[in-house]
Amino acid sequence: MSDTRFDVIGIGNAIVDVLSHADDAFIERHAMTKGTMALIDADTADRLYADMGSAIECSGGSAANTIAGLASMGGQGAFIGKVKDDQLGGVFRHDMDAIGVHFPTAPAAQGPATARCLISVTPDAERTMNTFLGACVELGPAEVDAQAIQAAKVTYLEGYLWDKDEAKEAFIAASQAAHEAGREVSLSLSDPFCVDRHRESFLELVEHHVDILFANEDEILSLYKVETFDEALQNVRGHCKIAALTRSAKGSVVLSGDEVHVVDAENVDKVIDTTGAGDAYAAGFLFGYTNGHAQDLAHCARLGSIAAAEIISHFGARPETPLNELVADIFG
Repeated sequence: MSDTRFDVIGIGNAIVDVLSHADDAFIERHAMTKGTMALIDADTADRLYADMGSAIECSGGSAANTIAGLASMGGQGAFIGKVKDDQLGGVFRHDMDAIGVHFPTAPAAQGPATARCLISVTPDAERTMNTFLGACVELGPAEVDAQAIQAAKVTYLEGYLWDKDEAKEAFIAASQAAHEAGREVSLSLSDPFCVDRHRESFLELVEHHVDILFANEDEILSLYKVETFDEALQNVRGHCKIAALTRSAKGSVVLSGDEVHVVDAENVDKVIDTTGAGDAYAAGFLFGYTNGHAQDLAHCARLGSIAAAEIISHFGARPETPLNELVADIFG
């Protein structure tokens, strides 16, 4: 086994969130549907960006958020995701460097610009999002850093990337590199619509390449085309080493062999924004799993619940309170 440098290395979309206040006239002028997310092309992204007011730029993306959460817990993280050698690509790299995350992927000199999610916040607190996926969907096997993969205890894959054939090849290459080094592979199903599009290939991936599966209730029901959560539990059992399944306010259920752990959600005074809750749960779980608690899955799930509770208590998908402070009393 290679020397261990990282607890977790994530592979996913490298996106920069660009947040700006806007009035309803801006929403109407650009024919947006308030409160929704739409995929846009490069020309539309440039036009919207040029018309936005002063903005705050911060890095995002599902797997990147999980690695950021892991770092906030005190873990050692790395991330593979494609950006271009442009302004927003520099922002993404700076943000990952600033939180101590190793980001070995070289920026692209040509091709689509760095992905961005343009977020317009109106006075009624509605967030209207327009996402240009750009460079991140060009990620392929060439970007898989085998040495970094083999130096990580767990490789974490973001299901959102599964739309492109090259990304599928990258996932398989990363999984093979990890397993050849005696490491483990984790997958987040990301979104029920993503699962609907790729059910058969996801099932193949889970059964043959994934050790630790993360999914919410809708995603796991979609994967197995069943009506009830109990049916989904019976289907996923045995398909991977560990399945960590989140159920919003109902907490989470973790299965491993004959083990079943039901863990409550943490109390939150007021839920502000659920964006990124699943990413944060995975961060807490994997931090516990890679830092001495692999045999105590209920403890890992509680760390996940604490991380998710912090995220949903404010706007944004990355921690405002350092997660290591929140878990200091229970992580012994």
